Amino acid sequence: HYAGRLVNIHPSLLPAFPGLHTHRRAIEAGCRFAGCTVHRVTAELDHGEYLEQAAVPILPGDTPEQLAARVLTQEHLIYPRAIERLLALVD
Repeated sequence: HYAGRLVNIHPSLLPAFPGLHTHRRAIEAGCRFAGCTVHRVTAELDHGEYLEQAAVPILPGDTPEQLAARVLTQEHLIYPRAIERLLALVD
């Protein structure tokens, strides 16, 4: 009934780091960037069409909490933008 009609926001630049503890995992992997992804929900965890992504730098000495705060700022920007784009398709 809801197939293709649900969206999720995930705190990583998918397909990197699906699941939990994304910020810690990105720092431990030595990534230079992290970010967030708005995507369509599918039966497979954190898969589905990517609707919007935003990147932030991982700074030297970053903690997962510091990185999460910067990513959250971007989440607040891209989620409404993705929803607006989806609604425009309905008109």
